[in-house]
Amino acid sequence: MAGPARKVWVIWLTFAVALLLSVAPLPEFMQIGRPLWLALFVTYWALALPDRVGMTTAWVLGLAEDVLYGTLLGQNALILTLVAFLVLSLQQRLRMFPMWQQSLVLLVVYGLAQLVQLWLHALTGNRPPTLAFILPAVVSALLWPWVLVALRGLHQRLRVN
Repeated sequence: MAGPARKVWVIWLTFAVALLLSVAPLPEFMQIGRPLWLALFVTYWALALPDRVGMTTAWVLGLAEDVLYGTLLGQNALILTLVAFLVLSLQQRLRMFPMWQQSLVLLVVYGLAQLVQLWLHALTGNRPPTLAFILPAVVSALLWPWVLVALRGLHQRLRVN
């Protein structure tokens, strides 16, 4: 029993790393383009193990991110659930695409997520709308190949299933 339980914890450990990366200090000029670490990790695990990581996992992680950031409760949960839904809907296609096409599709997915976040910020009056909202989606899409290679290596080496 220790084997399967340990392997599930590997997934949750990577999510903890993603949460830590999300709040890691960055220089001021890089804050606007902070990658969507949790969305990247949810994307990988939803593609690799859709029966283990889905919309419920994304919702729970989004609530954790809301608490961590101190934002409106449910805001990041909604956005991560949207990302998980889109990735799961496109899962069969995404797995067949080469890495650069996956990055382009994920640019659209993360762009839509950022658009929803911008809309939520506008509703709450927190931030004026600017075109810089798309920068985290672009940075995340550019980071996708490295996240994919790193998590795939971990996934295969530890035989997480």
